[in-house]
Amino acid sequence: MARKFLYAVAILIALAIAAMIAFSFFGARLMQGALVPRIGFSEPAPLPTGFYEHADGWISRPDERRTDPARWLPPTAKAPAQPGNAAIFFVHPTSSFDTLHWNAPIGDVTAALQAERFIRMQASAFSAAGKIWVPRYRQAVFGAFLTDKADAALALERAYGDVKTAFAAFLAANPNGPVILAAHSQGSKHLIRLLREERGNAALHRRLVAAYAVGWPVSIQHDLPAMGIKACTAADQTGCLLSWQSFAAPADPSAVDEVFDRERGFDGRSRKGSAMLCTNPMNGGVAPDAPADANLGMLVGDGEPASTLLSPPGGAGARCEGRGYLMLDRQVKLGAAVLPGNNYHVYDYPLFWANVRADAQRRVAAWQKPD
Repeated sequence: MARKFLYAVAILIALAIAAMIAFSFFGARLMQGALVPRIGFSEPAPLPTGFYEHADGWISRPDERRTDPARWLPPTAKAPAQPGNAAIFFVHPTSSFDTLHWNAPIGDVTAALQAERFIRMQASAFSAAGKIWVPRYRQAVFGAFLTDKADAALALERAYGDVKTAFAAFLAANPNGPVILAAHSQGSKHLIRLLREERGNAALHRRLVAAYAVGWPVSIQHDLPAMGIKACTAADQTGCLLSWQSFAAPADPSAVDEVFDRERGFDGRSRKGSAMLCTNPMNGGVAPDAPADANLGMLVGDGEPASTLLSPPGGAGARCEGRGYLMLDRQVKLGAAVLPGNNYHVYDYPLFWANVRADAQRRVAAWQKPD
């Protein structure tokens, strides 16, 4: 019986990936019809009282769970003899393709397994810098990002409420020492809002090693000043923000541009035409471009436990171009989920996995140095 259940879950995950591939061939209209929920928004079931005070509230946290995906490492990557001492709060991206809800139920097994794949692909890069906390949350489903219906906004609001509550529990469990905040895609959307709302939290800003808001656009003009945080422009800078969105030529970022330009920034003004923050993860923001030999290792595989680290040479170089997209110097094959327009969104972390790992370790060390 258990084997049949696992087969069913595997099939559902495969269908979700297939849906993303179908997007490459048939475009946004097909995806909207197939994945935007056709029912009206309804309040998701409430979280249990004190949910984030217990292990059940977290996919990853520093306890004895042996299968924690954030502690997974590719075979050729070795755990450091002395890991960093940062507390790391990571918000995972959308992992639910549910069309019967606007927010994924907290007990959705298929969404949870897909989230674990993303955590192996992304959050694992931070494991050498400290201990990772990844909350479960009632995420907005994938279809919520394909429509401007009010239902989608409500779903995102509920998802953010969970992230905010989880963050408070994270801080309560980690009252001292360095902190890293990181996320991807929907997770980064929630993270940049959290940074904006925590702008006046001087204690948090003193502890902040860096924030990695990857895979979601941040307006340099209309978002960054309101967040009270500077962009990272040096490899050993602390208390700063890194963000990038990966594409390869021939690139078509029009889908991202359309959504970005339609929304208002944190200052209340239109983001239309404004530049997006682009940090080159291979040099920590020192320069817009980095050659292929600066790539320390790419993670190959779509978050499967057998994913491997492609060590140099063989990595891709990249350069921040245009209004702020990170353009690869060539197309690479890391898995099956490259999106239309040569959008490497799913691989924003795996493309530079070893660089992110080194970046986080370096910034933790810099934070610990006396002034």
